[in-house]
Amino acid sequence: MKRTYQDIRRANRFAVMRHVIASAPVARRDVATAVGLSVATTADIVSELLELRLVAEVGQQASGGGRPRNLLAPNPDGPRFIGVDIAETYVHVELFDPALRALARAEEDLHPHDNPPGYVLERILSGVATVTAESGVPLDGLLGIGVSIPGQVRPDGRASVFASNWTWRDVPLRDLLAERIPIPVHLDNPLRASTVAELWFGAARGRENVAVLTMGTGVGAGLAVGGTIYHGATNTAGEWGHTNLVIDGRLCRRGCVGCVEAYVGAPGIMRQLEEVAPGSPLLHPDDQTATINALAAALAEGDPVAERAIAVTARYLGIALANLINLFNPQVVVLTGWVADRLGAQLVERARPTMAAHALGEAWAGVEIALCPLDRNPVSLGAATVVMEGFLSEVATSGRS
Repeated sequence: MKRTYQDIRRANRFAVMRHVIASAPVARRDVATAVGLSVATTADIVSELLELRLVAEVGQQASGGGRPRNLLAPNPDGPRFIGVDIAETYVHVELFDPALRALARAEEDLHPHDNPPGYVLERILSGVATVTAESGVPLDGLLGIGVSIPGQVRPDGRASVFASNWTWRDVPLRDLLAERIPIPVHLDNPLRASTVAELWFGAARGRENVAVLTMGTGVGAGLAVGGTIYHGATNTAGEWGHTNLVIDGRLCRRGCVGCVEAYVGAPGIMRQLEEVAPGSPLLHPDDQTATINALAAALAEGDPVAERAIAVTARYLGIALANLINLFNPQVVVLTGWVADRLGAQLVERARPTMAAHALGEAWAGVEIALCPLDRNPVSLGAATVVMEGFLSEVATSGRS
């Protein structure tokens, strides 16, 4: 699709802001060189960012005999954003400055079995109240709030959540939040929030075609094409975890037969362990976290049972990744999520031969497989970054240039 002038301005604005965050303090000329724009275009964008208080001039740099160059950095006194990570057992809320540094955090527990929309809404509002009070920022002083919720989010903001113990269907969560929070609300799922975080700050930075795979209880993929999140026709793109891996195989939590999630999500890994060693002390039938942690510790000690369970899982993962690489041809595949945090390196190492055998040669030669390098919550970070992107996008389409 041909990009419009507003699309180009938006992408350029993102690139400049991203580089200022990553390289501050930095001169305009160096920003222009790094992002591939003319000095004049960069100066124009920087002027906008200064006016929006996202960027500030923080000093000067000698220029080898000419006039000193003003240095730029994210404005520490600029607008604030909130990012919310709603998982199946908690609501994690963080308040950020324009450098996307977390200034305040709060976490609210969710019930392990019953979380009606009103209950979750109150936990979000409680977390927001905590971080605004802690930071001294009034609610109406925020630029917006980004909320990630585990499930499918319709383009109109209605959330269809498919969590193992939740029964939400077509819940208008964005509207419910907007009634209680007088600032812009951005709503999507953790796959796309994590992908935005990787594009701005992680292993996908500087890449155009990216797949970010979340591995936890569930499995899914956030996709970026041309550096922009790919949503699909109904905002459901990225359901890689529910693509078929084994004909007539296991059922996943949503009732799909033989899908990727049923073999490489935490319950699937537990099933592999049970099959290779029934009664293994590594298996905690009612505790996914304890089982994955036990597997990781046993692998580090060379335990043969753990090795066999992970070898089987890695083979499934390798085939699933090869299918994704053949179909999507990404520059980088990033593994994130709590299972990837604990077992990702071991799984990738053992999955490489299977990927190499099943991926097409050119696609395999052109892809990097990486683990999430972020040392902070990528979902809340990505959700807050979506707020910044939305704000910069509105500026790009408002007629200002």
